Amino acid sequence: MNLIMTSFAISFLVGGGMRVFRPQTVLHRLPLRACGGVRHLGATTVAPEDAAAVTTSDEDSSIYAREAEALKNLKSPFLVTMRDRGFLHQCTGISELDDKLMEKTQSAYLGFDATADSLHVGSLLQIMILRHLQKSGHKPVVLVGGGTSKVGDPTGKDESRVMLTEEVIQSNINGISKVFAKFLKIGDENPTDAILVNNDDWLSELKYLEFLREYGTHFTINRMLSFESVKQRLTREAPFSFLEFNYMILQAYDFLELYRKHNTILQLGGSDQWGNMVSGTELGRRVAGAQLFALTAPLITTSDGKKMGKTAQGAVWLNAERLSEFEYWQFWRNTDDPDVIRFLKLFTELPLERIQELEKLEGSDINQAKVILADEATSLLHGRECLDAIHQTIANMFAGSGTGATESLPRVFVAKGSFEEGDGVSIVKLFVDLGLADTKSAARRLIRGGGARIGDDRKIEDEHAFLKLEDFGDSNEVVLRAGKKRAGVVEIGESS
Repeated sequence: MNLIMTSFAISFLVGGGMRVFRPQTVLHRLPLRACGGVRHLGATTVAPEDAAAVTTSDEDSSIYAREAEALKNLKSPFLVTMRDRGFLHQCTGISELDDKLMEKTQSAYLGFDATADSLHVGSLLQIMILRHLQKSGHKPVVLVGGGTSKVGDPTGKDESRVMLTEEVIQSNINGISKVFAKFLKIGDENPTDAILVNNDDWLSELKYLEFLREYGTHFTINRMLSFESVKQRLTREAPFSFLEFNYMILQAYDFLELYRKHNTILQLGGSDQWGNMVSGTELGRRVAGAQLFALTAPLITTSDGKKMGKTAQGAVWLNAERLSEFEYWQFWRNTDDPDVIRFLKLFTELPLERIQELEKLEGSDINQAKVILADEATSLLHGRECLDAIHQTIANMFAGSGTGATESLPRVFVAKGSFEEGDGVSIVKLFVDLGLADTKSAARRLIRGGGARIGDDRKIEDEHAFLKLEDFGDSNEVVLRAGKKRAGVVEIGESS
């Protein structure tokens, strides 16, 4: 019987008493304080020179407060980097983990479910952690959740995820795997080379009764109900299927399996996964006598409390097929002032000394730091060679030049026949297709507000207007503009 597609969670009432720690919730900001000689920024950073506000909980649950002395004495380059750049939130046995990381090359893993064909910028923090891990001399294991994607992670969700077919899951795995090679050295030549594994390889092979007998006694329903993700769903009386309830058990089993196959001793993840991750360390101890560790990073929000990686136009995707290099650069360039230094630490490899210099900038000079943030973040994902075209495009836009580089702008292709038939192509539709407006209603409001243009100087005044072949002149493309900073290209060609 296939375990993945079978609801079995209620059977775990028998036996066992696995100790599970509840996730700690970030609640409010506190001023910078000194702890054991280490000035800390809650879930943000502990660089001694830093003076930003921080997030922590009412119980002062931040690792920077609870483990101040241990953090001050860290020796392993990986944990020092995590500490100083603000990646730490929770960790089991951080001093013991520090010793393990100093002994030899260790294997650590991070999981990504295949729920879309591209990761978005919300996953970038975790990818950067893997990159720092490898650069510190350790081996990253990237787990793609081909198996767990069949179940669906209930964390932070009010309703069940859409059930995905195996074909869609595989297509999504192919899509999200592209980005890892840009940040990690993947291979099998060196001890620190990263590897990609798919948990469907072992989860789909599990036999239901054998799994229950061997591992079911290590989980209890009453403990599982204490998980924050479960409590939130039940409190809101949101449907919560037995299938989803199994997710936390399968994630714990993943850790055990990776320990057996690759001697993986550390699981990395976001703070919303803390309960599941600790369950994995406990399962490894009970079943294999293994000393395993869990380390989480804070969930990143912007200074106004919004979830990182969302804009009015939608998710900020990492695959260029979903979001152009120019739009990705613009996302970072538009960072709010209070977030710039924090994001430079988390999403770039700029030395901390240089970031401390940029922290001194005030007023409009902060824009210099924003450009550096955009350049560094974009070059990590898309390569530094794309920056010249982006900078030229920006220069042309602000100089009011109708010519010059447009390669970095978002682009749609429209067949020539579409202009020859009828009145042309709807301007409103093109603004939506280019991502210059989230909806047709938003595009119409943009036009009514005077913010929509064809080229540099032709204002679009009719919200029912059509783009016609004569608008292209002698060129095969035309630029549509939304305000001063955003633009896209309509090119005559084959429909894509």
